[in-house]
Amino acid sequence: MSEAGVFLIHGLGGTQYDLGSMHKRLKKAGFVTHALTLPGHGTTPEDLVNVRAEDWLEAVRQKYHEVLEQHETVHVMGMCMGALLAVETVKRERHSRGRLIALAPPVYIDGWATPWYRGARALLYHVPGVPARMKVAEEDPYGIKNEQLRAIVKAKFARGDNFHYGWVPLACVREVDRLRAMVVRNLERIECPTLVIHAREDELTSLRSAHHLVERIGGGARAGRARMVVLEDSYHMICVDNDREIVARHVLEFFGAATEASLGMTVVPSGMSAADMRSLLDAALADLAQGDFAGLYGRGSAEMAWSQPGANRCSGVFQGAKGLARLQGWAPGVRFEAFGAPSFNAGMAVVPATLRTEAGLASPGILALAMRAGRLQEARWFPDAVEIEDAHFGGAPVADGPSPEEKAFEAAAAASKTLRRAPDSDTLLALYALFKQGSNGDVAGARPGIMDAVGRAKFDAWTGRKGMAREQAMAEYVKLVESLQAAER
Repeated sequence: MSEAGVFLIHGLGGTQYDLGSMHKRLKKAGFVTHALTLPGHGTTPEDLVNVRAEDWLEAVRQKYHEVLEQHETVHVMGMCMGALLAVETVKRERHSRGRLIALAPPVYIDGWATPWYRGARALLYHVPGVPARMKVAEEDPYGIKNEQLRAIVKAKFARGDNFHYGWVPLACVREVDRLRAMVVRNLERIECPTLVIHAREDELTSLRSAHHLVERIGGGARAGRARMVVLEDSYHMICVDNDREIVARHVLEFFGAATEASLGMTVVPSGMSAADMRSLLDAALADLAQGDFAGLYGRGSAEMAWSQPGANRCSGVFQGAKGLARLQGWAPGVRFEAFGAPSFNAGMAVVPATLRTEAGLASPGILALAMRAGRLQEARWFPDAVEIEDAHFGGAPVADGPSPEEKAFEAAAAASKTLRRAPDSDTLLALYALFKQGSNGDVAGARPGIMDAVGRAKFDAWTGRKGMAREQAMAEYVKLVESLQAAER
């Protein structure tokens, strides 16, 4: 066929409807869509007990080759577990006749709604009989931020509608974990252009998953094969949630389809007027002209991130307060100049610019800044010749994973849930205050009203730690948990 084909892969426990109206949108844009039902799906959850990750991969491999025989160009796209299968298949097959899109890929299961004991499931895998019998149920919010849609989904589950499995066996989760372990290896082998679309508020998997793929696919950010779109108004099921139009637009643009206007699609606004976007852009460029990254982050959300490609000490994703601190370690003497005429598209501003250092580097490229509701969400720098910056800055990228202190803090938080005796009220408040200060920094928001005695006490305890460095709060939290464990022993 002369038309390009798109191979769509659904998620765990789901069907092709996990991808919302993408089949219809793609067909309207001139593509031929192909899908499959993964082994163990489309029947009952019990049928997943004996299915292995290799069975899913083999089914996808066979369908991939079937589609490849029908089209000169084949794009591969998957949602959730389907995204993992798409990434692993493209990697193994050295796919080069199309593009790859990973929608909400759960490389890490670390979203805000995952329980603190999630890491303990690996222990249960080895208990005879438990993986086959234990059920892992779908729970509120069902991956959906839109309250009306969530209510509909909840009602469907209550009625027992056969649109999505209401639970999966733990044995199946074990196979997803095995698949995740496969995916993280050898990502540099992926040769095709890749787009990762991920919600900032995904309750199942954090942005760490998207960053991991973008920074490693095709040899890392330096190769420029992968890029990311961050959604600001959805949970995990991004193809049906509030940002579904943004997802559709980016998918079609990445596959080289027609514009939104010709497809009758709606451009989702950033919540800002054109004048407000221009004003925020001008202020951000003024910060960059002065090399004032702290000022730039001050115009952003709490999760504001600076992204810079390459294989040098300045490369990587610098997110939030911790990212700013890392960035400021190498940024002194770096500023931007020679700004060109900006272009705006929904919540994105793109500006030609030149990065200059006091040591004499002049590196032209493109700045891309994402905006929403009056704040910067992300800033990305794309140099024209990344190898010049590699040679100038030297060194190697610094990993953005948790520090030893953060790992100890996370371990202590998990250990606190295993205490056999509940601590007294004062100790519980101390644990709460140190945990919140170590996790989020200083308290924000209004003090709860007098009728909310518990909320008021928690707020006051957290306020009492105001100004304490996150590192100190984490260390004191670990020390307090260890003292409680020692008292029990």
